[in-house]
Amino acid sequence: MKASIVAGFALCAVLPVGVLVSEQKSEPPRTGDAVQGASLYQAHCAVCHGQDAKGDGPMAKSLKVSPPDLTRIATRNHAHFPLARVQKIIAGEVAVPAGHGTREMPVWGPVFSQIVWDQDLGQIRVYNLARYIEQKQAK
Repeated sequence: MKASIVAGFALCAVLPVGVLVSEQKSEPPRTGDAVQGASLYQAHCAVCHGQDAKGDGPMAKSLKVSPPDLTRIATRNHAHFPLARVQKIIAGEVAVPAGHGTREMPVWGPVFSQIVWDQDLGQIRVYNLARYIEQKQAK
């Protein structure tokens, strides 16, 4: 049972959310989508953190540690969104209590920080995703 949950988590962390839900898009992804914060969030974060970033994604109930509500980051930091820290968490440079994995292998793989052939692309993805999460903050 535990092995199947771990395998399911690993599979969901690697596969885009659209593959898990259903094939709703009939057009191929555009190049620009690879760096858009909203697209990155849907593909790599929503499966655990949920479509609305409140920690209620389809895999949330299967995890040992519940994903946090990403809309409350600023609230938890005295009304300040810690952009640099969020970027480091996404890039795997800062350890989180559980869930994301180590710098060598965050659950989403090299998409954000380990792109050998183009480090700038990884940094752009990290920045855009962090800014997208910043936009999702509760008012």
